[in-house]
Amino acid sequence: MAEAIRRAFVCGHPVEHSMSPAIHGYWISQHGLNATYEKIDVMPEDFPDFLEGLALAGYSGGNITIPHKETAFSNVRSKDEAALKIGAVNTVWLENDILCGTNTDWSGFAANLDEHAPGWDSCEVAVVLGAGGAARGVIYALIDRGISKIRIVNRTRSRADRLAGDFASNRGSELLVDDWAELQHALQTAELLINTTSLGLEGGDDAPNISGLPSSAIVTDIVYSPLQTPLLKAADSAGLKTVDGLGMLLHQAVPGFEKWFGVRPKVTPQLRDMIIEKLDAAS
Repeated sequence: MAEAIRRAFVCGHPVEHSMSPAIHGYWISQHGLNATYEKIDVMPEDFPDFLEGLALAGYSGGNITIPHKETAFSNVRSKDEAALKIGAVNTVWLENDILCGTNTDWSGFAANLDEHAPGWDSCEVAVVLGAGGAARGVIYALIDRGISKIRIVNRTRSRADRLAGDFASNRGSELLVDDWAELQHALQTAELLINTTSLGLEGGDDAPNISGLPSSAIVTDIVYSPLQTPLLKAADSAGLKTVDGLGMLLHQAVPGFEKWFGVRPKVTPQLRDMIIEKLDAAS
């Protein structure tokens, strides 16, 4: 009897521009799997029923993207620690007919820095720009890697305060909140600067003033389109070490592929180059 096709998906609304099918399709081909990875646009009001019907539809699991991550968190029956702390699910799978969920953004963020800035987790002070959902995954990764001091800088102070409070039980990391007007003060001791906002993208080339950063600091942006964000351009001009956000996208995809298809894929330069070509063609 022929092996059944294993099916996975990315689900969002909209989902047309997702790079996930290209990433997973590449790995399916590389490993010669009898598998598919589909792009599915589901309206928010239909999403809970979509999750409920995964097994009947023959799916092993899939990726969840905007705006469904919080709804997925509420609807999966089993959540791991990362999902619980981050408060959102971006990867689901079926295990003994139970719908399970995790969030792999944090591990993708860490693996990206491991690849392009090895030793980054020896930094003592990290500054995080932003206090939204993306910042939650980044902060979870920083705490997991033992960064001793994490400063959150956000235009709305109350959101940053709430975020810091949510991670109060932080296994030794100290979380501090700075007003946006205090950014230069926060940067003076920063060894790692992470942008989790769309700062500089909506209005063109504006980027925060990073002149206060030490010359040894690492600067990374979780945005991957454009690959060189205004922040990274400013950091490059200042001679600082930079890491773009594409690696986070690639590495966060690894755990899900392994859950659905039973093979742990590798992020390679060839995969990165292929996705860059697709991003360039779409821009």
